[in-house]
Amino acid sequence: MRRFSARQPFLGLTFRTLILLVLLRSCFAKNVPANFIFGDSLVEAGNNNYISSLSKANYIPNGIDFGGPTGRFTNGRTIVDIIGKELGFEDYTPPYLAPTTVWPFVLEGVNYASGGGGILNHTGYIFGGRINLDAQLDNFENTRQDIISGIGISAAMELFKTALFSVTIGSNDFINNYLTPVISAPEQRLISPEVFVNTMISRYRHQLVRLYELGARRIIVANVGPIGCIPFERDTNGATTDSCIDFPNQMAQLFNTQLRSLVADLLSSLEGSKFVYADVYRIVQDIIDNYVSYGFENPNSSCCYAAGHFGGLIPCGPPSRVCPDRSKYVFWDPYHPSDAANIIVAKRLMDGRVQDIAPMNVRQLVES
Repeated sequence: MRRFSARQPFLGLTFRTLILLVLLRSCFAKNVPANFIFGDSLVEAGNNNYISSLSKANYIPNGIDFGGPTGRFTNGRTIVDIIGKELGFEDYTPPYLAPTTVWPFVLEGVNYASGGGGILNHTGYIFGGRINLDAQLDNFENTRQDIISGIGISAAMELFKTALFSVTIGSNDFINNYLTPVISAPEQRLISPEVFVNTMISRYRHQLVRLYELGARRIIVANVGPIGCIPFERDTNGATTDSCIDFPNQMAQLFNTQLRSLVADLLSSLEGSKFVYADVYRIVQDIIDNYVSYGFENPNSSCCYAAGHFGGLIPCGPPSRVCPDRSKYVFWDPYHPSDAANIIVAKRLMDGRVQDIAPMNVRQLVES
């Protein structure tokens, strides 16, 4: 990424003037000067557009309700897009690898998420290119250094202290690692679910501590959703009824139980930290179980459909058929929620009770 001097002119303005404009605009996002996002395809904004990867969404009909495909794996907005707007950000947080994501615009935050990425570095290798969490943290270090160089260490650390950080990752470590048919047979023969989850949690602990050490304080950690309910798992496991697949959900719950304890431990042991545990599993399961009360008509199948009883066998792409009313489907494609489902999840994270997000919701977090 090209770096710029704070004294370099840009469109007739000095970069110091631009910095001031960016910082002033950030004031409209109450108590949140910047939004830094880490994770996988559930929150990606287009980083994989710029790497050689089989995990991309920069083609139709993705983004059909967003003005066209951007690299988001849904028909419209992601959960973090919706939360960002709710917090007052004028623009959507840009992907790190976009050529326009440069100083000083990184002062308002950056999205480092990557489809196919995971906690473990070998997760998602079947896609070729992807940016796993360790590499995402490396990229944040680059942004961090740019910000320190531009506004000084004291101002930068204050920015990070009051910024919002969110991490949404872990699903791929199961779906595209432990549970992937081409690699899961030898993996599962050698490693029990408990050992695999312990390995994930151990690595995740180091990653979250590293994020804290880089200056993050307000950190939302989302758990893994009910992956046994996604159309992909339903179809690849031969489901013929509306019931979810037990084993993937059991793996997710095993991980989530340990993750909740990890977040609580980090909150109590890292001075000044404000870690929050977002129970996305509970929220999405509730939407699926009570879909009619939320206004949905189909809680099991892909809206963007190509093959499979539940539309889960082929990723969403140009040959796919698209349901006429996306607001009636919980799932957009074989893996990801629709914009309509993302709105519900985002609202419950913003203003939900401790059953959904603890020890406080996002609105309480940014006002703390």
